[in-house]
Amino acid sequence: MATPASTRPSPSTASSAAPPLAPSAAAPGRPGLAVRVLGDTRALGRRVPQLFAGLALYGASMGLMLRSGLGLDPWDVFHQGLQGTFGLSVGAWVTICGALVLLLWIPMRQRPGLGTVANVLVIGAAMDATVRLVDAPGPLPARIALMVGAIVLNGLATGLYIGARLGPGPRDGLMTGLHRRTGRSLRLIRTGIELTVLTAGFLLGGTVGVGTVAYALAIGPLAQFFLPWCTVPVAEPGAGRAAGPAAGPAVEAVVEPVVEPVGGPAAGLAAGPAAGPGTAVADSRNG
Repeated sequence: MATPASTRPSPSTASSAAPPLAPSAAAPGRPGLAVRVLGDTRALGRRVPQLFAGLALYGASMGLMLRSGLGLDPWDVFHQGLQGTFGLSVGAWVTICGALVLLLWIPMRQRPGLGTVANVLVIGAAMDATVRLVDAPGPLPARIALMVGAIVLNGLATGLYIGARLGPGPRDGLMTGLHRRTGRSLRLIRTGIELTVLTAGFLLGGTVGVGTVAYALAIGPLAQFFLPWCTVPVAEPGAGRAAGPAAGPAVEAVVEPVVEPVGGPAAGLAAGPAAGPGTAVADSRNG
């Protein structure tokens, strides 16, 4: 028997009676502030302490390099040259230059993370504290040992602070920003920047020596060795939550050595227990 037309629900009545969409079916909104700054907010109990430990050790390693008197990495040659010309401490110039480089992120629309800001504030202070606490060794063998230990410590510190995945350092972000704007390779841009600051630092009186060469040759392989063991796994883009400001090319810029080790810039990274899809890393500079 046919249903009378008067009792059939009209389309408008049916649609008005339909239950509202569940929140999970709605279009995803803009992520909250914590996600935008920290990326994946899980495992912060490990990531934040690891970040600050890595940055403090990085500054300490730079102070030990300075105390060895056998040469500094390119940026610290520049910082030392600024100290000799204008005064203040080397660590103070590390902080000042980091803040100035961070300002260059604005026109390139780079997004800083917690690690970016902490990088500016912690490394220079840790470097100055180390210089005050550690006396320069006299005999050459002791100075060589101090230099070697500083470079190894720097490699470990690089793995710790990058592995926390809370944002690249200011100088690393400058490299990746120029890479995105110009289309040039990260290696070319990094080499150009570091040769520029190395030359400027040398002309200002910064120390260039065997330590400068040893750092350039060793820091890439050392960072590659430590990084897989220090990287905290977080969700990758497309796997639910965004990986945050430390993912992508910014990480690649931090461990791409000027002199590529045997096997290519990413050799050996998949073997560590923490290696993941976003850990194809290549250079190392504190940022």
